[in-house]
Amino acid sequence: MTPVATAEREPSREQVAETYDRIRPYVRRTPVIDVNLADFGLDALNVACKLELLQHTGSFKPRGAFANLLSRNVPAAGVIAASGGNHGLAVAYAAQQLRIAATVFVPSVCAATKQERIRSLGAGLVVGGELYADALAASKRRAAETGALEIHAYDQVETLLGQGSVGVEIEAQCEKLDTLLVAVGGGGLIGGIAAWFRGGVRLVAVEPRLAPTLHDALKAGRVVDAPAGGVAADSLAPRRVGELMFPLAQQFVDRAVLVEDDAIRAAQQALWRVMRVAAEPGGAATMAALLSGAYRPRAGERVGVLICGANTDAVKL
Repeated sequence: MTPVATAEREPSREQVAETYDRIRPYVRRTPVIDVNLADFGLDALNVACKLELLQHTGSFKPRGAFANLLSRNVPAAGVIAASGGNHGLAVAYAAQQLRIAATVFVPSVCAATKQERIRSLGAGLVVGGELYADALAASKRRAAETGALEIHAYDQVETLLGQGSVGVEIEAQCEKLDTLLVAVGGGGLIGGIAAWFRGGVRLVAVEPRLAPTLHDALKAGRVVDAPAGGVAADSLAPRRVGELMFPLAQQFVDRAVLVEDDAIRAAQQALWRVMRVAAEPGGAATMAALLSGAYRPRAGERVGVLICGANTDAVKL
């Protein structure tokens, strides 16, 4: 087995590929479809939309959850996770599939739909605190008391390697991709994808203006606290990005662009109207960057858009 990456040794393409082989029986290979931006009222340009919101539990998160549960020793006390919602759903689902006990801590901003689904998957659910950071602190205290294995939503090597499998699929599905837009909360997704592409594709991070975690960290040259609010607070507002992904972002992320909450809401509506895709706010952020002009493709640029989450109430759309 390839040695596990550490903070001193960045995850490699080989490790991402090995992890993908390990988790492949448990995750979906989600589709990529070409969509012309003219359908959205913009200048004609075909963009490749990776519909990762069709993954089990409605987001990319099961990739990292299975990577953890299949690569680490799980004690009798089971596993414990803190989440804004999607990671908790993924851990609950992976634990159910592998017959492992799981407890998930979520903040009060976690959508009721996500809370209900976590419970339905058989995991224990603890709701407390206003933000992800509060849930994380509470989960750490419980893990210390019980001996359960912590499954971090983004700042864990196995999580990065699992999320990097999205990049493996995109590379196989999209020829000659120039740029990939990726929504960022804690950075596990873009960090894992960066570990796979390693500069072969231009990566652009997309964040809500009210939760500029990677944007502020890149500007400061180090991981720093950032505001944690906005319409996507349950998926893109962890207060700071992970320490493990940040060196990868410094090397391989071209820039971080910010989008307004109104642009995210408009992108949700547009995705539903044009594609009948029901994306949650965090999942619609990348399309918001295109539709609002926060990211403007060059002439002839081959752009990929990662639509990464679907845990919203479709009736509202």
